[in-house]
Amino acid sequence: MRQTYMVTSTRDRQGHFRNERWARLLIDTLYHYRGSAYLLHEFVIMPDHIHVLITPLTNLEKAVQFIKGGFSYRAKKELSSNLEVWQKGFSDHRIRDARDYAELILYICQNPVGARLCEIAEDFPHSSAHSGFELDPAHQGLKPESLTTCCGAAEAAPFQSVDRGGTPEGVPLQNVPERTGAVGVAPLPNKPKIA
Repeated sequence: MRQTYMVTSTRDRQGHFRNERWARLLIDTLYHYRGSAYLLHEFVIMPDHIHVLITPLTNLEKAVQFIKGGFSYRAKKELSSNLEVWQKGFSDHRIRDARDYAELILYICQNPVGARLCEIAEDFPHSSAHSGFELDPAHQGLKPESLTTCCGAAEAAPFQSVDRGGTPEGVPLQNVPERTGAVGVAPLPNKPKIA
């Protein structure tokens, strides 16, 4: 089993997930298939695309089909929508090591900040950075590597063998976002607020 980062967009980049009901239904869909189709490590629902970090329990294509197809089915049924929601296909990246994992978590969590949807990642309600979301821990087989820089920091702290409820052993703790109430809690680096 390998952790995989996946991103996919709505058809024609339509901002369907600006609608609270749509965004909440997609989050509910992610959690509906969690544990049967994939392990869920991180996510963010942007207005016209989603980022997820998962470990597929079958194959990646089936896991993505559960997310996209499962949401489309429920949107038709629960939101009375006949829209074709998703673009065809998706982009993916297999996680190589602990550094890659930490950088992708930070990227996913900071995505709404970069898009100016919020000033602090934890304030964005459609993200696992927001409090209250339970996440699956990373696979402990991720190999830590010696870091000199990570996630834009001038220097990374030395690796620590600390079990923080799912934080990969060896990942510098300042590089993994804090998720209050979630599995894998570690401090988020201080980032300047966007004015």
